[in-house]
Amino acid sequence: MSRPTELASGKLIRDQPEAGVVRVRIANPARRGALDHEILDALAETVRSLDARCLVITGTEGMFSAGYDIANLEADPDAPRPTPAGAGSKQVFEERAQRLVAHPFHQAMQALSEYPFPVIGALNGHAIGGGLELALTCDIRIAANTIRLGMPPAKLGLIYSHTGLRKFVELCGPAHAAELFYVGRTVDAERGREIGLLSHVVEPEDLERRTLDMAAETAANAPLSLAGNKRILRTLRAWGGALPEDVEQEMVALRESCFVTEDFREGVRAFAEKRAPEWKGR
Repeated sequence: MSRPTELASGKLIRDQPEAGVVRVRIANPARRGALDHEILDALAETVRSLDARCLVITGTEGMFSAGYDIANLEADPDAPRPTPAGAGSKQVFEERAQRLVAHPFHQAMQALSEYPFPVIGALNGHAIGGGLELALTCDIRIAANTIRLGMPPAKLGLIYSHTGLRKFVELCGPAHAAELFYVGRTVDAERGREIGLLSHVVEPEDLERRTLDMAAETAANAPLSLAGNKRILRTLRAWGGALPEDVEQEMVALRESCFVTEDFREGVRAFAEKRAPEWKGR
């Protein structure tokens, strides 16, 4: 429904395939969809600027994302060069690693997790490392049955961030998270669905249509309800157990606020009249 817009030097593509739906595609095939700094910064900026009632994150050319682009460790034009004898190579590597880690990868993930409306991840290809964390940051994940999922930090000598690890523990439990991170093997899509990494697994040729049908149906729902329910779900996950009294009261007030809205009255009226509601967002 809208012409595609290229972002991050063409490595992200934004379009509007359905009413109320914005899709952002990772288009970095030369690096297997790797998330470099330019992509991550553009993703964070783009997500913060959107107000679509449903956001879809996917890949292109049969690739989702091979993860956080660690090529910067070996090719950083801004890094100091080692001495001819190689004496400074260890220091150069450490400086590059520090710059890589210092980049706010988590800010892109945070922007996505804080998006006020539902986010659907459509995994058209493998999701590895940071690419899998990107997928898990989405609210719903639909995957082609041909893809594989994996977390390879143990095979790289990397200790993963606690914020990223928490997502895996929340979604697939401590035991499955431990297996993913300790063993480091990739798993197929069906196994990913079994342990909670994926919501749905479909044939590759059905992925786009199934995703857009769900996104369009989601976007057609009441915006206040979508945003309110996502806010409550995010709060419950953040606290994990019993809510503090002030947060509990905030959640109760949020729920009760819907009863005085035009949209709630319209939704009830439309249901009784067997017609599609006309949402006002108030």
